[in-house]
Amino acid sequence: MDILLTLLLLLQSAIGGDGGQHSESSLGKLWHTTQLAIKQQNAKPDKPNVEQPTTSNPSKEDPQKDAPKVKGIYVTAYSAGGARMATLLDLLDKTALNSMVIDLKDDSGFITYKTTNPELTKIGTPQPFIKDITKTMATLKEHQIYPIARIVVFKDTILAKKKPEWSFVNADGSVWSNKKGDRFVNPYRKEVWDYNIAVAKEAAKLGFKEIQFDYVRFPEGFEKKADHLKFTKTEQNRIDIVAGFVAYAKKQLEPLGVRVSVDIFGYAASVPAAEGIGQDFAKISSAVDVICPMIYPSHYSAGWFDQKDPDKAPYATIEGATIATHKKLDSLGDKKPIVRPWIQDFTASWLGKGHYIKYGTAEVNAQIKALNDNNVEEFLLWNAGNKYSPDANYGK
Repeated sequence: MDILLTLLLLLQSAIGGDGGQHSESSLGKLWHTTQLAIKQQNAKPDKPNVEQPTTSNPSKEDPQKDAPKVKGIYVTAYSAGGARMATLLDLLDKTALNSMVIDLKDDSGFITYKTTNPELTKIGTPQPFIKDITKTMATLKEHQIYPIARIVVFKDTILAKKKPEWSFVNADGSVWSNKKGDRFVNPYRKEVWDYNIAVAKEAAKLGFKEIQFDYVRFPEGFEKKADHLKFTKTEQNRIDIVAGFVAYAKKQLEPLGVRVSVDIFGYAASVPAAEGIGQDFAKISSAVDVICPMIYPSHYSAGWFDQKDPDKAPYATIEGATIATHKKLDSLGDKKPIVRPWIQDFTASWLGKGHYIKYGTAEVNAQIKALNDNNVEEFLLWNAGNKYSPDANYGK
């Protein structure tokens, strides 16, 4: 079955380009095209050894020992610096939600706050959606919110345009972009590593307790494009390069006492490795404090976890994805990180009539229950517009 799923990943890459990490449409569309091929995957995975919750790991040194069991929401820099922040603060004050994942370097590549750090202003492009980051951090502390800085790493249109030599160049000299116009910088360039880590270090000094790296990968379908693009590379394969960045970032940030987390495709737990994009679930997980698989039910197509329409079965889909994650991580032993999945608080209407349901309180509750029933106590909610279900049972 692993071979079948790997072939499907390659098919996805071949037909779609880069659909986005947390895309609320593109990944669902791509997977939908492969639904006939994966109908045979209708057996639930065996439950691995999960007697000890993976949200507690005394064998792995935690730089944030006093951190709560994180139950968080995604917050754009625009929301964090604007009127919506008051609504989001009120939501966390009134529920068991206790954390915000805030864009500090966003999907375009903008640094989202005002910085005078010459290392960042020389390479990066500040766009201060968050007008007063010091005040924002003080507000989070006042409301006892665990702050996580989201840093989008290798998807960086701004830097790719500014430094084409750090990106992927077409034969005509133009910088490569996917169908959506997004550009990536080259994971083989250590300058790119150091720049993103410099942003992370400043985030830590600002008071963020955790650095969450996103888009830690090559563009989707890269194995189909690599031979036609000009870019710096070494003898190392893509998987080792990506895992190498994660390990290097962790080492660089250790003296600052922050956790390091990485977002990763949820289905990566069900394949040996996604070699095209350079992601190996176990290798990346072994180097971080927290792994955040994106297991949105809408991103699995027909046949996954014995479900005809996974989006319409939030409990069963999250349960299947969580079991697969545990099974993939069992081999890590005392290097197993905290498992804190991204779950869905949006409606995937792009799946088409009859293949999706409206998401709200009941669907969020079902996903959280599936996590808890399988020894996962932490989660993050994704909604691109930062509109979350206020009446869900987020726990105590």
